[in-house]
Amino acid sequence: MASTSIVHPMHYLIVFHSETTWYFKPGSGVFYNHKNVPVSLDIEERCARFGLTPAAIMIEFFRLNGGKNGYYLANLKSQKYYYCGPAWSDVKFQLQNLGRRSPYWYKDLQNHNKLYTLRSK
Repeated sequence: MASTSIVHPMHYLIVFHSETTWYFKPGSGVFYNHKNVPVSLDIEERCARFGLTPAAIMIEFFRLNGGKNGYYLANLKSQKYYYCGPAWSDVKFQLQNLGRRSPYWYKDLQNHNKLYTLRSK
């Protein structure tokens, strides 16, 4: 992964697909929580909050374009799914196209967050 982290709303989920593995990127912390809502970074809890599961999200991504390798973006709130492209910068571009244009959404960081992985069969 690149050294650029993307700050985005909690209802977005970034996923990377490579061969037979889906890598869910949960993030390392909450940047801004204006409603002070309790937030869990655990993938299963985040998905369950919107009535979804990681497996259901993988199915939607696969339906989107046959499970092509690269980065995907899920809007958990509206249950909309997007294929971003093969590069990390494609995620930033997709968020900008969705209206997330603030320069404060993107911040360079040197450390990386661990990835949660699910293997497709």
